[in-house]
Amino acid sequence: MADKFDVTVIGGGPAGYVCAIRLAQLGLNTACIESRGSLGGTCLNIGCIPSKSLLNLSENFHKAKNFADIGIETGEIKLNLKKMMENKEKSVSTLTKGVEFLFKKNKVTYIKGTGTLIKKDEILVKNNNQEIKIKSDKIIISTGSAPLPLPGIEFDEKQILSSTGALSISKLPKKMIVVGGGYIGLEMGSVWSRLGTEVQVIEYLDHITPGLDKEISSEFMKILKKQNIKFDLKTKVEKISKNSEGVTVEISNEGKKSKLEADVVLISVGRKPYTDNLNLDKIGVSLDKKGRIKVDKNFETNIKNIYAIGDVIDGPMLAHKAEEEGIAVAELIAGQSGHVNYNLIPGVIYTSPEVAYVGENEEQLKEKNISYKIGKFPFMANSRAKAINEPEGFVKILADRATDRVLGVHIIGPHAGEMIAEMSVAMEFGASSEDIARTCHAHPTFSEAIKEAALSVDKRQIHS
Repeated sequence: MADKFDVTVIGGGPAGYVCAIRLAQLGLNTACIESRGSLGGTCLNIGCIPSKSLLNLSENFHKAKNFADIGIETGEIKLNLKKMMENKEKSVSTLTKGVEFLFKKNKVTYIKGTGTLIKKDEILVKNNNQEIKIKSDKIIISTGSAPLPLPGIEFDEKQILSSTGALSISKLPKKMIVVGGGYIGLEMGSVWSRLGTEVQVIEYLDHITPGLDKEISSEFMKILKKQNIKFDLKTKVEKISKNSEGVTVEISNEGKKSKLEADVVLISVGRKPYTDNLNLDKIGVSLDKKGRIKVDKNFETNIKNIYAIGDVIDGPMLAHKAEEEGIAVAELIAGQSGHVNYNLIPGVIYTSPEVAYVGENEEQLKEKNISYKIGKFPFMANSRAKAINEPEGFVKILADRATDRVLGVHIIGPHAGEMIAEMSVAMEFGASSEDIARTCHAHPTFSEAIKEAALSVDKRQIHS
């Protein structure tokens, strides 16, 4: 193995491995250091992929229990949690091996171990009792993020869970308390609720999903309540204590204190950039107040030839945002014009129904004093949604009142995560609502709801 590289990437998550592959494609001698022992980072190993596997499996289980309602009669439906978890792990294993294959295909040197900066162009890699030093002209930090605990409360991943522990529960809890009404908490809560666990969400704010369009957020909570998920808003967690039966969560709501009992508690209050063991202070790499690495428009830190991408820098902690940054910085290093359009990073919540968005919401437009018009269309009036008995939710399009250019799209409904891609592309090319309205959509499809919402912007929808 060569001990000198053109570029070395520290971290093999979505940002890191994508960046390494693109660098190699551009002809640069590239290494990628990963401490986990498997590539793909949090997303692939203990995040996006296993959670989506469980979301899909739990939804199938829930649907199977109600087959008789639609004329499919079966025997008793039973949960085999062990086999479900094995299926999840199989999906993860297949994909991590796939990334290793891509490294070999693109001639990326994969180094297992923990990377620590010694100098601005030198890295010490430790793997068990072995140590190696490598030289690199340029270094890219993409070490990702870790779950943020509540002050004074440690994760034990048995009774007090992070999202990691929530993906590996071995016995179905009777009750789960979710602290935090954000995307991860609601996805995980949704999984265990569908499998039969009583789920109660504690949220400090007066609404769930901070940052989401409030009309969508309100509709989302209504739907989740119908799915038997309970919510306590404007509620603060004061203390969590473990006992032989499970956990006790002490809460306060507008001065009133009470206690909740549960088998497990999932703490989902955000994530923090993971920069431990990198030795950044010694090298002189600057951080902001939230512990994120400061970078310029080219992803370069204050130390020349050291870059950072993904969850360790400012911006939404999303795998696809990280991937875009990985490609962009690789192309910039190679002398090309890589870029990321941060105004059009889509977001998806993979519950049932799904929630997806791209661009700006109403609250943001009002704050900027931008005059806009709204088009909406309910899935209740969409033939495909009605045919498969998934009529909940709607499509909402926000367009500039003067120019008609689409400024934001928000969807709650079946397959919203797939549908949002159409609008991401359309907005990237500056589409108007008129452009969308005059584009023929196949019938019967969920995407017809997008066309109808675009028609609704100017009050000319057909089917509602």
